[in-house]
Amino acid sequence: MTQQNKSGKSPAKLAVVLVRGMVSMTKSMKDTLEMLKLTHKNRCVVVNNTPPMAGMMTKVKDFVTWGEISEETYRELVEKRGIKYPGETTDSKKKYSYKTIEFKGRNYLPYFKLNPPLKGFGRKGIKVAFRAGGGLGYRADKMDDLIRRMV
Repeated sequence: MTQQNKSGKSPAKLAVVLVRGMVSMTKSMKDTLEMLKLTHKNRCVVVNNTPPMAGMMTKVKDFVTWGEISEETYRELVEKRGIKYPGETTDSKKKYSYKTIEFKGRNYLPYFKLNPPLKGFGRKGIKVAFRAGGGLGYRADKMDDLIRRMV
């Protein structure tokens, strides 16, 4: 997860939270969420803001909420909700490596299990877009507030 753009800086980080369940979802949307490691409600992943990720977010916009996350909130998320990786990060022959988050010399699973947010996702619920007062879609910099209410 250390990709860099043309200017030499690493892209901004996006936090993605699965808001709705996966019951009546098409197979292509389920596959997209599984690629993102979002298989349960209130589960969060942090990804780089790249064009392929933006396309994935647009595809599943009716089931997730996402936005930019600050370094301080990311640090708090890993410290409080990070699940330590239980095994080795590579197989015995060093042929395959498993996706983990490295933070302060320790390896963590690439997702976080969160509580439902205090005071809810939005006043209109989880079936309406964030711009219209609900809890789905792009939140921009308001994602920090949601993550802090869920930790």
